[in-house]
Amino acid sequence: MDDTRTLLDIKEYPDTEVQKDRVLTLEEWQEKWVSRKIRFHQEQGHRLLKKHLDTFLKGENGLRVFFPLCGKAVEMKWFADLGHSVVGVEISELGIQEFFTEQNLSYSEEPIMEIPGAKVFKSSKGNISLYCCNLFDLPRANIGKFDRIWDRGALVAINPGDRERYADIMLSLTRKGFRYLLAVLSYDPTKHAGPPFYVPDAEIKKLLGSVCNIHCLEKTDVFEEQHKSWGIDYLVEKLYLCTEK
Repeated sequence: MDDTRTLLDIKEYPDTEVQKDRVLTLEEWQEKWVSRKIRFHQEQGHRLLKKHLDTFLKGENGLRVFFPLCGKAVEMKWFADLGHSVVGVEISELGIQEFFTEQNLSYSEEPIMEIPGAKVFKSSKGNISLYCCNLFDLPRANIGKFDRIWDRGALVAINPGDRERYADIMLSLTRKGFRYLLAVLSYDPTKHAGPPFYVPDAEIKKLLGSVCNIHCLEKTDVFEEQHKSWGIDYLVEKLYLCTEK
């Protein structure tokens, strides 16, 4: 690629079906935490979220913010410190425990009665609740509606065949006036099987467009040396703001 402008203007990869049958099990995701294959975790938080935080929060106070497939995202502490209420869902109990430990937060845990074998971890202040369960089981727990959703490392991690189910759940969790901030990745999916999976613009419109106005806030080159091992030669992150139609 000659320059960043050219890179960011790359057209969508034409074969959007190339990863459609790719499947990772929940056990494989749990094993990633055990074996420390968690390069997706960003210790300093997400740069584009910081940059567009005012657009996302819109100056409102006391919001309910949902983090799908939250891992140990440091941004959960950011939002709680700003006075918002945070709810996340994560399959790895290890990831959840590490979040509370690394953020120096005391917490309690209790079973989720509606989901056998699942637990919820709550900060002592009660402003962060992290559900340890399969995201697709979460609606049974009646967690309420949300003003904001921060989706980074979630839609791109869901098995492509589950995206419609996933989007339906996300939209079912929104309340009037919601703002849904979504980060996805663009690369040549014939060279890397994922995850993270390639999510083209057309897919986002198909999944969310009936309910949301979708606006691309920014595209940025995020290719690093480590990505060469994926077999790719470019990686573009796109940040979308989805709002109620």
